[in-house]
Amino acid sequence: MKVLATRVLTALLLLLGVQVGAGEVSVSAAASLRESLGELSSSFAKTHPGVTILRNHGASGTLAKQLEAGAPADLYISADQAWMDYLRDRNLVQASSITTLAFNALVFVGAPGKAATLQDLAKLERIAIGSPKSVPAGEYALAALKRAGLDRLLEKKLVQAKDVRECLMYAERGEVDGAFVYATDALQATRARLLFRVPQELYPRVVYPMALTPSGAAKPEAVAFFTHLQSADAKVVLAKHGFSVQ
Repeated sequence: MKVLATRVLTALLLLLGVQVGAGEVSVSAAASLRESLGELSSSFAKTHPGVTILRNHGASGTLAKQLEAGAPADLYISADQAWMDYLRDRNLVQASSITTLAFNALVFVGAPGKAATLQDLAKLERIAIGSPKSVPAGEYALAALKRAGLDRLLEKKLVQAKDVRECLMYAERGEVDGAFVYATDALQATRARLLFRVPQELYPRVVYPMALTPSGAAKPEAVAFFTHLQSADAKVVLAKHGFSVQ
């Protein structure tokens, strides 16, 4: 009986050791970071084998609203500063941890020959754009159209998507004539082609701020992953996926 009791106790201690040693880091990040963050999570796991990175990708505004509603997250990465400020003002991210992860650029993709400039969009019938209320890529695109004086001309042709990857999907399937996406998303296309880059002077620079949430700031694993994302190795990965890291 003593031997059996000892074995049971040992098994329980080992189980508890696994549970205590294993950690999870929940990350809510812009949809355009899906591939690069996946690779960075894998590289982090090699040096932190007991940690699992749980990734939730979507529109920056949608993710921010989820956090406001109480969704768990240790780290938040937005595709614009406004949604980060939204969470900061509500004390849902640690203000002192806010830093810039990377930058991106707005482009237009579609079937070859569909358009070569913003002005060519007047000839198209259906154009995908992220919902400007929650998708930064859509907000940037709408700003560019307004600056170019094309917003009213094109407003009835715009097909709103839930995030930038849905815009790309519409273009890939040929459900629209073209779509506004990020330069990094265009690299993921298999059928749609990059038709032109939207002139930078027409919209604010695409910035990706990131920050720890209060729960993340208190979790060593989350802080370690946050630090990993700022490393030289991480910058190489981000640049490979088309992001600007300067």
